[in-house]
Amino acid sequence: MKKEEVPQDKGNLSKNNIKELCYATDENGNYTTALSTGWEPKTIALQNSLQDINERIEKAKEDVKNGISSPIVYFMEVHKMDWVVLSSYVGMWIWRIKRHRKPSVFKRLSNKVLSKYAEAFEISVEELKNFKGE
Repeated sequence: MKKEEVPQDKGNLSKNNIKELCYATDENGNYTTALSTGWEPKTIALQNSLQDINERIEKAKEDVKNGISSPIVYFMEVHKMDWVVLSSYVGMWIWRIKRHRKPSVFKRLSNKVLSKYAEAFEISVEELKNFKGE
């Protein structure tokens, strides 16, 4: 796209007076950089992604409240982690972490194991143990 065609739509960036660096071509056809305040399709995609994340967080919260999942699932969603990422943070196999999502298994976890999760989620062990989805 040409430098003068770089989108300047109102978006999430323009609210905070932030601009995004984009590559464009100048009048001679050479690549250069240009600043953009936003692009409507990108803004819509970002809003849809954030809405999806918030829905997953609310579902995880309800699952904890209803005794379907352990708090690990909720905090994993809040921190935008998946099983692979959480596994690398806590240094455990994925299958083991997936077992810990069961409330019955979670209740029996040692403080040593819980402290690994708490550190990954940047909360205390007590906050992790006492989270009831409320």
